[in-house]
Amino acid sequence: MHHSAGLGRLTRDPELAGQLAQDYAAVVLGSRKLAMLDYAAKLTRTPGEMTENDVAALRAADFSDRDILDINQVTAYYAYVNRLADGLGVQVESS
Repeated sequence: MHHSAGLGRLTRDPELAGQLAQDYAAVVLGSRKLAMLDYAAKLTRTPGEMTENDVAALRAADFSDRDILDINQVTAYYAYVNRLADGLGVQVESS
């Protein structure tokens, strides 16, 4: 929940951040944001199952190639950093 706490501070809406952390699909966000989060969730949970259809879904939601690259890189970066911290036993600071 470390990232949701940061999101809550950034957006000044800790309740929304908590809802997103629990089940982003249950939050009314609009189809464009939902497409982005669906992509990020799949890339995080089952990266080996990603296909061109996942990128096509982002294009259909009106994301540019640059947007898609940014979404991909931010998602991958967080996965990388989380695995580093988990693998080294780094404890999350309390907020």
